[in-house]
Amino acid sequence: MTAVYSTIDARASNNALAINRPLSSASTGHPPFLIRQFAAPLGAQVLGLDLNRPLHEDDFSLIRKAFADHHVLVFRKQDITPQQHVAFSRRFGPLQIHVLKQFQLPGTQEILQISNIRENGEPIGLGDAGAFWHSDLSYKAIPSLGSLLHARELPTTGGDTHFSNMHLAWETLPAALQKTLLPLKAEHTYIKRYEEQRAKAPWRPALTQTQLDEVRPVVHPVVTTHPENGRKTLFVNEHFTSRIVGLPVDESDDLLQQLFAHSIRPEFIYTHQWEEDDMVFWDNRSVIHLAGGTPDDQRRRLNRTTVEGTVPV
Repeated sequence: MTAVYSTIDARASNNALAINRPLSSASTGHPPFLIRQFAAPLGAQVLGLDLNRPLHEDDFSLIRKAFADHHVLVFRKQDITPQQHVAFSRRFGPLQIHVLKQFQLPGTQEILQISNIRENGEPIGLGDAGAFWHSDLSYKAIPSLGSLLHARELPTTGGDTHFSNMHLAWETLPAALQKTLLPLKAEHTYIKRYEEQRAKAPWRPALTQTQLDEVRPVVHPVVTTHPENGRKTLFVNEHFTSRIVGLPVDESDDLLQQLFAHSIRPEFIYTHQWEEDDMVFWDNRSVIHLAGGTPDDQRRRLNRTTVEGTVPV
């Protein structure tokens, strides 16, 4: 799918929120930072914030509010260590460990490597991550609050990431369909398309029984309420949502296909074109995303942490 929005030059935007540091942190000598909203249905970039430096609690509160408002935050020029990446992520909540532990960054179990690079003939990371639209870890009993992806090595072509606003997906459904969906629940399972992906690419190993036990199917409401901004969101995705509970298979499949198609309409989408040292933080409670793909001859390596959320309601 071709998205219609991409990163804009912040200097060209008139829709900017200037964040001035409170007096309590001004004495540190840190410059003010800016949050500039993209000309897109979601997303904003954070300019002038250096995550190498301590982040004052008041400033962190502003970042958290912007995250709930914009759903995707892009932190520019963050030349930070994996340990700093993990420490910043932990400010938002406990971190979740991905089931494919063989792709952890060595020495840092909280970081999943998203990479098409091979070392000694073996992949160092999950090279086909994001091949279908999804919300990270929607297949867990306690899904993710959000994911933080840090660019460490980028291809010269390709590698974009598409994000779709699931608040807008819900709000633009016909009223009659909204009424139908409100009481429904859906099953989410990590293995829905796992073997399909294994057949196409060499990145995914066969799952052990221990790993299968870790990702047993779960059930969540089809429509959830965001715990911070209070807005309803459509909480289904083509990668992990397998069925609508209580409906015949054909009705469930038809309804899900309708919702999947509706949720990725171009007017809901922001496409991120990665720059060196970008840190992108997206809200898995209100956003689904898709990897745009990278040519096989281009190296790509990013580090991802995932913050635990709450039980969807």
